[in-house]
Amino acid sequence: MNIEDKIKEIHEKFGNFSNWEDKYRQLILYGKSLDSMSEDFKSEKFRVKGCQSQVWVYPELKEDKLFFHADSDALIVKGIVGLLVKVYSGETPETIIAHQPDFLKELGISDHLSMNRTNGLASIVKSMKMYAIAFNTMVKK
Repeated sequence: MNIEDKIKEIHEKFGNFSNWEDKYRQLILYGKSLDSMSEDFKSEKFRVKGCQSQVWVYPELKEDKLFFHADSDALIVKGIVGLLVKVYSGETPETIIAHQPDFLKELGISDHLSMNRTNGLASIVKSMKMYAIAFNTMVKK
């Protein structure tokens, strides 16, 4: 499944809900769907700075594709991270660099976040993109 198909699938799931309570429940389900993250990766090295909650993102390169493992101590944030992991994992670093997470705004998710959570979201995306940039140089060698 390519990145556009993943985003389309997310739009379809969230499009079924007319109120924010249902959308938040779906968001929490995305967080719960994350594979459990090894405690070894819940270290300062993989902690995303700039988040109000604790968030960890660990990248892994397999066959020139980047896979993310992530976790958070906050349900909503973990759901947002779950969406980002779903969209970006399994993609090439170039694809991750090229695609902005506009789907979060299109779904209205970013509009319903506090200023601190919005800043945290930007930090998470920046972290994932920085990993993609770093791994992109490795892939091109």
